[in-house]
This record gives sequence, structure tokens and C-alpha cells, in this order.
Amino acid sequence: MFKITRRTDYAVRVLLCLARRPSGTRLPTQVVQSEMQIPRPFLQRIIADLSRVNLVNTFAGPNGGIELAQSSQSIHLRLIWEAIEGPILISDCLSGDNSCPLESGCPVQRRWNRLQNMILRELESISLDELAAEVGDLPAKISIQAMTGNLFIPVNSK
Repeated sequence: MFKITRRTDYAVRVLLCLARRPSGTRLPTQVVQSEMQIPRPFLQRIIADLSRVNLVNTFAGPNGGIELAQSSQSIHLRLIWEAIEGPILISDCLSGDNSCPLESGCPVQRRWNRLQNMILRELESISLDELAAEVGDLPAKISIQAMTGNLFIPVNSK
């Protein structure tokens, strides 16, 4: 099944929590965890993944926390997804490892390729900045299920 995983959903939440604040804001992970309703073990692994690909900066100590490593305008959903899940591939026949005996002459492979490119373009067109602006227009409690098909989470207004 081609599905957005819970870890990817949580990663979007982490970054959205940061993007809703002024640039350069450092948040304690406890604030992100509470505001975005992310279990602590998930949060730690997600922050490590996001830090590894330079989407967040981490700071240790009593004044530590996390902050966006890039502008929210430059972070899009594809970057977030691939930071957590790896490259998006809707069919093994698109992997380029010659696993399909029909190869480039296959009419289905051409359609899968076109569909994958459409998905990638759409994910690249949705910036974190855009999502943060849309969340700001919602009431104090929003249903992420309406946005992503997942859990209900509270979001504090700016």
C-alpha cells in the first residue's frame, strides 16, 4: 500500500510546529512533543532523522532544543517524506535496477513513471511555509485527520 506513515506525519508536525514561529525560534522538545502529541520515542528518532538531512538543528543542554535549519519556504513535503522514508518509488519497475523483464517498452511502466512524477511535483510544490500559514487560519484545535488522514492534535494559535 502506498501510504504516508505515522513517522512521516509526525515529522511534518515537528517541522510545522517550528515553522509557525518566528524564524530562528528554538523550541524545547517537550514543547513540540506536547503541542503536536508525538510520543517521546518517536520524537527522538524523528528529530535525529531531520537533523541528519539538515532540516533541523539540535542543541543540547538546559537552553537546548530544536530549530529549523532552513527557511520554511525552502522545505517542501518531498524533502520531509524522503528524510523519513527514503526515495519515493511507487513501483519497483521504476527503480532502474533492471528488475522488469519488459523494461522501457512496457506501457504500464511509462504510466507509473508519469504518475510518480506527478506525485513528486505536487509534494515539491507544497512548502512548510504554506502549510504553516494555512494552520494559522484554523481554530485553536485542528483536526489533522482532515488534512492528512491521521490523528487529532491540538495546535496553539500564534
